[in-house]
Amino acid sequence: MAAMGIKKMGMAANAFAKACTFLAWSALLLALPFGTFSPKLSGQEAGRMFPQKSPKASVSQVVGICTVTIEYHRPRVRNRVIWGELVPFGEVWRTGANEATTIAFSHPVKVAGTPVPAGKYALFTIPNRDRWTVILNKRHQQMGSFEYSPLEDLLRFDVRPIATSYTEYLSFEIYPADDSSAYVDLDWEKLRIYFLVEVDLDKAVEARMNEILAGAKKQDWRSRCEAAQYLLDSEKDMPRAMKLIEESIKIRQMPQNLFVKAQIMKWAGSASEAAKILDQAIELAKSQNAPPPVAKPMEITRAQWLGQRR
Repeated sequence: MAAMGIKKMGMAANAFAKACTFLAWSALLLALPFGTFSPKLSGQEAGRMFPQKSPKASVSQVVGICTVTIEYHRPRVRNRVIWGELVPFGEVWRTGANEATTIAFSHPVKVAGTPVPAGKYALFTIPNRDRWTVILNKRHQQMGSFEYSPLEDLLRFDVRPIATSYTEYLSFEIYPADDSSAYVDLDWEKLRIYFLVEVDLDKAVEARMNEILAGAKKQDWRSRCEAAQYLLDSEKDMPRAMKLIEESIKIRQMPQNLFVKAQIMKWAGSASEAAKILDQAIELAKSQNAPPPVAKPMEITRAQWLGQRR
């Protein structure tokens, strides 16, 4: 009996010791930052838990119908000499920090006047004092420029750096030049380079329009209406615009397609006929309790047309 009592006391002591150890480890783990103990995380994934000296950034802009996107990391000047020292002259540079900077195009474009297929590319540069070489490389997933190969270049062209106001963090911007082109600017320290991205808007829209209309169902009045609206807005191929809007109305007469037809008639010089069709569109909108975004533009247009008559 005495031996059994001693054995039970020993088991209780072991259980108590285990409980204390568990509580001690629990307290330690709770005191540590979340995710400290994550043995399954890769080094790259674990690194994302902490802020980087060169934070990741991106900029995107629609040019015509093409989306241009740049993804990069933003190093700081931090009182260093940048050009010729931190970024050596005459050597391939990742144009940022960490992974190679990338530029992507959702549709075919021209970059600095040269055709470039839709896709994603690494954006390298070779800085020099008076001239830079900009490189689009077909291998977009690279760590820095350590694995860069000129054999994978798609395009090279030269640009001239210009002086500009001070920028602590490297920065990319995409500024529209007009409806079908935009400038890509790189600013860092007191220097800027830029190049032009262009979209053949007529060709791209024509291809997209043909694709949409070819896939449109027989009862799809809206696609034909929207295509006619685009042609009207751009004042291109107005006979085709009239043909498309007539097809749309034939499928289903709606305030929207009547409104587009009225505007086409006005453009063609048939003001009185245009006014009648516009009135018809407004009355149909009222009977359908059309929402303000549909009805209001028609009423504003009618007021403008009435003002022109006086």
